[in-house]
Amino acid sequence: MTDSTHSMDAARVASGHQSLSPLAVLLITFALAVGGFGIGTGEFVIMGLLPDVAKTFEVSIPMAGYVISAYALGVVVGAPIIAVLSARVPRRTLLLWLMGLFAAGNILSAMAPDFWSFTFLRFLTGLPHGAYFGVASLVAASMVPPNKRTRAVGRVMLGLTIATLLGTPLATFMGQLLSWRAAFYLVGGIGALTVALVWYFKPKDKVKEGASILRELSAFTKPQVWLTLGIAAVGFGGMFSVFSYIASTTTETAQMPVAMVSVVLALFGIGMNVGNIVGSRLADRSLIGTIGGTMIFNVVVMTTFGLTAQYPIMLCLCVFLIGCGFAAGPALQTRLMDVAADAQTLAAASNHSAFNIANALGAALGGIVITWGWGFAATGYVGAVLSLFGLGVFLISVRLERKTGHA
Repeated sequence: MTDSTHSMDAARVASGHQSLSPLAVLLITFALAVGGFGIGTGEFVIMGLLPDVAKTFEVSIPMAGYVISAYALGVVVGAPIIAVLSARVPRRTLLLWLMGLFAAGNILSAMAPDFWSFTFLRFLTGLPHGAYFGVASLVAASMVPPNKRTRAVGRVMLGLTIATLLGTPLATFMGQLLSWRAAFYLVGGIGALTVALVWYFKPKDKVKEGASILRELSAFTKPQVWLTLGIAAVGFGGMFSVFSYIASTTTETAQMPVAMVSVVLALFGIGMNVGNIVGSRLADRSLIGTIGGTMIFNVVVMTTFGLTAQYPIMLCLCVFLIGCGFAAGPALQTRLMDVAADAQTLAAASNHSAFNIANALGAALGGIVITWGWGFAATGYVGAVLSLFGLGVFLISVRLERKTGHA
């Protein structure tokens, strides 16, 4: 059975392609992407404002870094729990609640009186992150024919990738100009706007027949679900290994001025957007080919980064290409829809838990090789090894699929 046949069969079981006008599909997708833009901006803006937060609460910058970990922990914990507990909740209602919680969490974060309350509020704000992207991806895929699902998912994720290019820099600038609290008020406002857009444009829906907590939990009895999550958790660790230390790599390894850090970050954001758009289109032609091809691409690019990071032009080129490696993001999201069959919400939401595990894994291993004295460029070698392991998990997944005859 072919890759495309698997995808189309699973899609019909999963979403039940809805008949909506092209304009309605566009407006709903836009509303969902605005939510992704808000989440992406809120997740990454703290990195540029960490010194300001530390100063306000009179803590060290490393201690202030706990708020980033708290948010990531919220994503990892919240995605599967919310997905399971909301099995009997209509998707429109769930999207409204999730984005409402996200908006409230950011506004309350801006009002936090002390460091520990701020840290706790960042944890709460992270809870709806994964579930929102999972449900939004399912909604987007349900509105288009099976052979256009990944492009629909990619359009939702476009909000996230545009946030890395525009939302985060603008919110960071606003936070530095006014106050870091203003940045979180802004993100909370974007969340509230998303609630209004989803409420207005997304038609009411009904809970699918047979939906239950047990059916959602059945996703974790499927080996292919675990393998696909493993590809994301390990294979994308390399991207975060490099990205976590890219500012120091730019200034210390490539000897570029501090002002160039923002340029390098912008190149990464452009790469993510290119990868998202191109990868979505390729995945609708060959889901398996796109995932495997991207893993191989990442191994080559990460290795090249490690070898050439001392040269400014090569650093810039490699950072752009590493961003392009996000091409497998929408493909993995769609793959989870296929292999989870009728337990899609939990599987789709857990994808973002896997990405945050990749974030933690990549940053930790990158930090280790730097501590060992191998230099910032060595984060590229860490990325190549993690991508290679991701490729290994992918090959196991494909082999098992061919052996059993189904996804």
